[in-house]
Amino acid sequence: MRSITKVPRGPIARLVVSFAFLVATPTLASAQDIDTAVDLENEGIAKSVQSQMRIDKIDDQTDDMAIEYRSTLDQIESLRVYNSQLEKLLDAQLAELASLDEQIASVTVIGREVTPLMLRMVNTLDSFVEKDVPLLPSERRKRVAHLRELMGRADVADSVKYRRFVEAYQIENEYGRTIEVYQDTLDMGGEERTLDILRIGRISLLYQSLDGAEVGAWDRRAGQWVELPSEYRDSIRRGIRIARKQMAPDMIRVPVTAPEDSRR
Repeated sequence: MRSITKVPRGPIARLVVSFAFLVATPTLASAQDIDTAVDLENEGIAKSVQSQMRIDKIDDQTDDMAIEYRSTLDQIESLRVYNSQLEKLLDAQLAELASLDEQIASVTVIGREVTPLMLRMVNTLDSFVEKDVPLLPSERRKRVAHLRELMGRADVADSVKYRRFVEAYQIENEYGRTIEVYQDTLDMGGEERTLDILRIGRISLLYQSLDGAEVGAWDRRAGQWVELPSEYRDSIRRGIRIARKQMAPDMIRVPVTAPEDSRR
């Protein structure tokens, strides 16, 4: 048999209901406070995360700026060193320009002095070739003619002209201390003949017919070619072979014209 509890009526009943409401109210209030606190905590965490993200971003930007700053400092230092080197180069170029200005100023003076010298040189060389033994006469006359033609050219610098003159004199100097053989066509008693010419320095100019049967020499005093006795054939033949590097250098017997007294 179930027991039934009756709710009291009247003032006592109202008191019980009020008490029950008061007991339930704090429980509801505590649940709302907890939710509010949780929401506030979550909001605070979210804000903290956002703040940390901003801090991390600012930190990354700061690192990038620091790297860029150091790179800029390195570039500035490099530019400072480069500018310093450029200043040295500029000073050197200015000094070189000053030197060039002095040289240019002296070129005109040197040109005025060198030109008469070269004219005397070409005249001296021309006279020397005509009076010398007739070794390579066509080649040497052509060289002198080229030098004269060079002196009349305005498009050739004086330095180039002078170098050509020096080269011509060096070639003439080499003739006096070398030995060579070449072929030339000579007028021998009104007859044009092709002969082997043997030049031994400037002391002796000899010839041999192509068949080797005839030999001769240039006679300075007579100013003409003269035939030599057959006893010189072997020496001249060996001299030609030596000049052509067909045999080792050796002593050979050749006629030499005695020098004349220059005071005459």
